Amino acid sequence: MTTNLVLTVIADDKPGLVESLSQTIASNSGNWLESSMSQLAGKFAGILRVSVNDDCVEKLIEELNGLSSEIKLVIEKAADESSDQASRVVELNLVGNDRPGIIKEISAAVSALGINVERLNTECTPAPMSSDALFKAKATLEVPEEVSLDQLQEKLEQLADDLIVEIEVVVR
Repeated sequence: MTTNLVLTVIADDKPGLVESLSQTIASNSGNWLESSMSQLAGKFAGILRVSVNDDCVEKLIEELNGLSSEIKLVIEKAADESSDQASRVVELNLVGNDRPGIIKEISAAVSALGINVERLNTECTPAPMSSDALFKAKATLEVPEEVSLDQLQEKLEQLADDLIVEIEVVVR
């Protein structure tokens, strides 16, 4: 039997961080399954899922925690991914003028419809003509079958007149 672990890591960004993690995982018979990592404001931040044989879990956790005092790690056993609720996966692209609180408003709107955010990436970039800050978000949402895509679009477009929302259904 195997156990899936979810690791979050944050550290000062420097060469060799991913190598240290991957070497520790491999030397403990772990398998690096999926990850999302990036450099933000001089920090390295990431989340990853690792599969490891049940008899190697405790040793792997101990060695990961001993990597360095400069690396902050949170390690959790993965939850069971089964769900009884019928849903579909939707890709959401959103662009609008940046302003404080936009993530709060977006997350409240999707949560009110019972929609789960599976993945969220955001950035602020200068607008092409005016150099005003544009807020861009790309999200993967798990939308219950009883929620129509028109409902989702309408709810998001109510947030502001200058918000452009594109929704694409992705079948997985």
